[in-house]
Amino acid sequence: MYKKTFEKLFIWESSKELFEKLYKIFSGNFKDYFFRDQILRATLSISNNIAEWYERETNKELIRFLYIAKGSTGEVRNMIIIAHDLQYITNEQFDTYIEVLNKISAWLKSMIESKL
Repeated sequence: MYKKTFEKLFIWESSKELFEKLYKIFSGNFKDYFFRDQILRATLSISNNIAEWYERETNKELIRFLYIAKGSTGEVRNMIIIAHDLQYITNEQFDTYIEVLNKISAWLKSMIESKL
């Protein structure tokens, strides 16, 4: 029997891949532990909340988790800007991550609006 799962959502896959890319940059020998922990937690929160949203039953619950995920995209965008300013990431990485985050945020906004 075929069952839809959050793992099949492109938006979940995009947010998971973003986390994996940032994890590779900020793990290992990266010494700014405070910054690393915050950006990784916020990025992981996006895919976690998309997964939780998918498992919920009521519109109120659905919307709540979509808003949390959308809020996390803003937090990560802010941290990407700071990471770029601190030269933790390249111009190319900056452009790529901001584009991905804007797409995720727009999709989440669309989903929220469709549930209201």
